[in-house]
Amino acid sequence: MLQVCLNGARSRAECAHLPVNAHELAAAAREAVTVGAQEVHLHPKDRDGRDTLEAAAVATAVTAVRAAIPGVPVGVTTGAWATADPQDRATQIRSWTVLPDHASVNWHEDGASYVAAALLNRGIGVEAGVYSGTPAAQRFLAWPEAHRVLRVLAEITEATPQTAVHTAGILLDELGTATPPILLHGEDAAAWPILQLAASRSLDTRIGLEDVLHLPDGTPAPSNAALVRAAREIIQRTRGTCPDEG
Repeated sequence: MLQVCLNGARSRAECAHLPVNAHELAAAAREAVTVGAQEVHLHPKDRDGRDTLEAAAVATAVTAVRAAIPGVPVGVTTGAWATADPQDRATQIRSWTVLPDHASVNWHEDGASYVAAALLNRGIGVEAGVYSGTPAAQRFLAWPEAHRVLRVLAEITEATPQTAVHTAGILLDELGTATPPILLHGEDAAAWPILQLAASRSLDTRIGLEDVLHLPDGTPAPSNAALVRAAREIIQRTRGTCPDEG
């Protein structure tokens, strides 16, 4: 499975064509799905372009994207940078009027299990974010409800490609006892090597302007769709599949 991560916690200062409002997110999602993305992950934004978990912003973003790509799963963030207190995050989740298919929960953040429980209680799938270089893996594996999550996001935060690939191997070994599927991805300069590693191991992965602003050849990515198209080519080449195969 190839997921597109449309915007992340980035701002227009980092990327002039970053999709921010609901209309832009819907258009970007449609383009990305057209060229091969199978799921969508997005960060709802407030009027100032900052990540928010407020019910109205989540409803507006998710509704617009769903209308553009009917039948494709849509997920959102629950990152602590949007709302620091985990109890406040859980309260916001309980106030959502339009429910995403899934939401990511970062297991190195305080109160992750509390936030995840709020999602599960509303029937929202949980993507358990496990960052490299943190105690997230141990915390997640020790959680009694770990088997209930939709998937584990194995997130490699090292920027140096060689170090990132090595770290990814260690983290995957550590997560070996996890029963949910694993989605492996990297960031910035390490995004493409980690995507290739995920393809070589037949793991789910993701790409998008949240993770990387450049194509594999180093040129600036003009859109999420361009990143997805490049990712599909790498996956197909690595797995030796034909273009119309998954």
